[in-house]
Amino acid sequence: MLITSLLVSATCYGLEPKIDAVLVKKSEKKMYLLAEGKPVKEYKVVFGPHPQGRKQKKGDEKTQEGKYILNYKKKGSFYKAIHISYPNEQDKANARRLGVNPGSEIMIHGQTNGLGWRSRLNQRFNWTDGCIAVTNKDMDEIWRLINVGTPIEIQP
Repeated sequence: MLITSLLVSATCYGLEPKIDAVLVKKSEKKMYLLAEGKPVKEYKVVFGPHPQGRKQKKGDEKTQEGKYILNYKKKGSFYKAIHISYPNEQDKANARRLGVNPGSEIMIHGQTNGLGWRSRLNQRFNWTDGCIAVTNKDMDEIWRLINVGTPIEIQP
């Protein structure tokens, strides 16, 4: 209800909220865009086939947990994508201790190029390699609202 009232207020005045943080709650399969600490947009998200727990290594199909930065935007094999600054120094140190490659290229992204029409099905299952996936329609809005440098927190 709070999200709806904030959105209605902003929309009535033709304003888009200034997003200053992103929060992902893996247990809820939700991503929230925050303005001044309050959720103003909410999206259903999916992850890799093994989303529980922290990402430890390349290929484990987990989505990392912790605080990161959305550090660049790109278009390529996915409709649109915003890169998450994984691995950070702590992640790299943990991977060294385990003797594994921590992986990289973890993103918030839309559907695989050319397969956007499958999003109704895709968004029912965890299908990524550890990324956070949304529909292309949602990705258009997220792309527009999130600036490079925005912090993201990913919670269990």
